[in-house]
Amino acid sequence: KMPLQVGDQAPDFTLYNTDRKEVSLKDLTSKSNAVLLFFPLAFTSVCTQELCSARDDIKKYEK
Repeated sequence: KMPLQVGDQAPDFTLYNTDRKEVSLKDLTSKSNAVLLFFPLAFTSVCTQELCSARDDIKKYEK
């Protein structure tokens, strides 16, 4: 499969939330927009910096 490009619609998928309840991307985006972040090696300094950057730029994603 080809990777997603900026602006592409993400395929639907289902994960467990922090309450151990299933939630799908479709469920989330039916109520509002969603931002997907991918961290290949969580808990590294690079991932921490990336997540902090996303947090600091949250207004860009609220459009």
